[in-house]
Amino acid sequence: MQLHELKTIHKGRRSQRVGRGGKRGTFSGRGTKGQTSRAGAKMMPMIREMIKRYPKLRGYRHSGIPKNIVVVNVGALENKFKAGEIVTPEALHNLGIIRNINGKVPGVKILGAGEIKKALTIENCKVSKEARVKIEKAGGAIRDKAVAEIKTEVVKVKKAKVKVATKKKSKKAKK
Repeated sequence: MQLHELKTIHKGRRSQRVGRGGKRGTFSGRGTKGQTSRAGAKMMPMIREMIKRYPKLRGYRHSGIPKNIVVVNVGALENKFKAGEIVTPEALHNLGIIRNINGKVPGVKILGAGEIKKALTIENCKVSKEARVKIEKAGGAIRDKAVAEIKTEVVKVKKAKVKVATKKKSKKAKK
């Protein structure tokens, strides 16, 4: 038996012509207009591209460390400052403990690593619980500009005279 002598068992089925009226007319089973209705259309999974752009952060709703805050330990303050001095972000910058970020003096958070024996006054800095305990134990104080402003506003409100309107009782209400 030769290759040209072979016969098919099943009859050859004609391929259906689509898009020319009849059962598969108009849009040929591809819906209406758009990228996917065109021949040879390949869709890029857009969500994959978006996911690849996200920064790799751990945890659920992780915000990370703010970029404009610098961490300074209590031990560094003990070495650089004298007793009774005021510690501000500007003073830390002038002593070379912190550097500018984008041309501005960054915010400062003071942490409790190290020992402190000098009484220092800290202004306009965030302070951790452990650092707060150590500073106050050494005789220092912590002043926040925002807290001081709120206290002065409360004092001003208390000093202001507030008139309260009173209603006169009617004769019927007295009976």
